[in-house]
Amino acid sequence: MKQVGMISSQVINVLGLNIPVGTPIFIGTSNIAHMQNSHPADYAKYGANISDILSSPDYVRVNQKDNSIEYVKEYKVDGDFVKVAVRVSSGGNFYARSLYILNSNRVQSFIAKGTLKKI
Repeated sequence: MKQVGMISSQVINVLGLNIPVGTPIFIGTSNIAHMQNSHPADYAKYGANISDILSSPDYVRVNQKDNSIEYVKEYKVDGDFVKVAVRVSSGGNFYARSLYILNSNRVQSFIAKGTLKKI
């Protein structure tokens, strides 16, 4: 398990979260294996960017279904919107759980609805 980021005051304020500023975000071998198995091409392309996505996302939102914090970064060169979902474990630690490229139309829809908030 290693730390790949932390929850910033900006993310907490934009999303109205009740989490201490600087709460660490970890990644473990099982998280990496899940990302590699679920979205191998996306992980191969953007896996090395997880810390960057978490430290400087373009958009964030809370997924009401599983209460995860979704960090989305736009890579303009390729036109990709890459999401890293962060979920709290039963032990109270936050983990980067998934990484994949989002459908651009879906991103635009979330932005228009106001569920995906610009940072």
